[in-house]
Amino acid sequence: MAFIVDGNNFLGYAYPGQMRDPENRMALARRLLAFAHFTRTRILLVFDGRVTDDLAELTRGDDKLRVVPPPEGESADAVIIELIDRPKDRRHLTLVSNDRALRDYAREAGAPSLSCREFDGRLKAALRERKAGREMAKPAERPSSFEVGFWMDVFTHRQAAETARTMGAGILKEDPPRGKKEKTRR
Repeated sequence: MAFIVDGNNFLGYAYPGQMRDPENRMALARRLLAFAHFTRTRILLVFDGRVTDDLAELTRGDDKLRVVPPPEGESADAVIIELIDRPKDRRHLTLVSNDRALRDYAREAGAPSLSCREFDGRLKAALRERKAGREMAKPAERPSSFEVGFWMDVFTHRQAAETARTMGAGILKEDPPRGKKEKTRR
């Protein structure tokens, strides 16, 4: 399966009012790259304008996420339409956009589409699952000898204090043995 993500449109959804910020572009690209690797899908990310060097570097040599810039003077929408038209079987190609005209075009061409909200839900769920899986895969850390000694001291001290407290309480509660009188000194 492959996704074509309308980058500026998705940024407008994910970061309202801050879609031109290059840091947000990088953050989105990182999230999409993690999603693509975890779900074993390919993503074509289309932004309006020039691709920054750091964004190009992030995706260099990785076949899971490809940033597709529009040629000079062309819009991202035109590139997205061209990408939708390329494959003959478009059932495994999903457009991610809130642009109604693009979604209608994809549907007429036989490609499914998701709104940015729907895709963001999938993205977040997959990244949560990935994080949980990484937590489960972490090797159990063995405590160091310092930690073992520290906790032994803590619990030994606590146990000794508890024993002294219960013994002291028991002595105070016990009655003197019957039949024996205490000798008193004169």
